[in-house]
Amino acid sequence: MSNTYDLAGKFAIVTGGAKSIGRAIAELFLANGCGVCIWDADRAEVPGARSALVDITRSDDIRRGLAELGDAQRIDILVNCAGYLGRATSFKDHDPGDWQRIIDVNLAGTMRVTQAVLPRMLQQRSGRIVNLGSLAGREGLPGITAYSAASAGIIALTKALGREIASENVFVNCVAPGPIDTDMIRDLGPDVVDRMIQDSPLRRLGQRDEVAHLVAWLCTEASRFNTGAVFDMSGGRARS
Repeated sequence: MSNTYDLAGKFAIVTGGAKSIGRAIAELFLANGCGVCIWDADRAEVPGARSALVDITRSDDIRRGLAELGDAQRIDILVNCAGYLGRATSFKDHDPGDWQRIIDVNLAGTMRVTQAVLPRMLQQRSGRIVNLGSLAGREGLPGITAYSAASAGIIALTKALGREIASENVFVNCVAPGPIDTDMIRDLGPDVVDRMIQDSPLRRLGQRDEVAHLVAWLCTEASRFNTGAVFDMSGGRARS
């Protein structure tokens, strides 16, 4: 896509930016003049971006990541994109260790990072936070019950925090994708992916750059009356 966004001079932290949707967001930000630091548990090699090894389930990692940026670094944008889907299974058979990790990465991790970064935005009296949720959090999808619950928590967090800090000129929004063509989705297996495609009115998976463009727009002044909102990205699949 050739769309451009006025992000020149801004600085963003993108969690989960080493690959997939997070990487697409980081690359689009960089292409539009935004400085980027990627926080990921895996090493990120994105040309032009700074990076730090940050496991968002570990508060010490998050504190270290902020310390490496320095106290003087302005943070204009936070994109909470790090996520973990786990395996598709019935809830009665879902290993507790796995569903606990889903909650810890997706919901608790988003909360940890946001709580750590938010004071800088409040001090600046400006900022944009975009949380990546999921269609599963809006509707509840069988076979990925824990992921649905964690995503629903992200949506509720977005709505509540967006209302709480709107007067501080810090806007919080959520993008809730349906199935996007990523390794995380493909790893569910071809039968599951085929059903996802058949359930989509557009009869395809979404593309990671399509998600990135919506996130970028939410971080510009064009989106200056949106906070506490959840933006569908499901190709018409969402029913609520």
